[in-house]
Amino acid sequence: MPEVRPDVRYNQDHLWVRPLDQPGMVRIGISDFAQDSLGDVVNVDPPAIGASIRAGEPCGEIESVKSISDLVAPVAGTVRGRNDVLAARPELVNTDPYGEGWIFEVETDPATLGQQLAALLDAAAYQSLTAE
Repeated sequence: MPEVRPDVRYNQDHLWVRPLDQPGMVRIGISDFAQDSLGDVVNVDPPAIGASIRAGEPCGEIESVKSISDLVAPVAGTVRGRNDVLAARPELVNTDPYGEGWIFEVETDPATLGQQLAALLDAAAYQSLTAE
């Protein structure tokens, strides 16, 4: 059974969001359920640093041996960081999706971050989504 973490929020496109220590900053990756469904990840194409992303819109791609899928932004903001280690080691998305396999970081408006997170799924709701 795929791991569902209580310390992150999820979108319906199987990306997770974890607030960081800096106000308005979040880290984003794909869920354990998603990496398991994709199979072996062979390439990750996160959004460019400085790119503006909008919640619910594609902002990058992830490629596995089975398919190429869009990374659908769970929050709106500006990309401030990318996990460039994934260029050489995309398998980290499979082996550690909530840790070393994170994909990118976004700076959001601190005033709206709480609302943006509240619009996402908590662990129980995500568990229900993936149990179907």
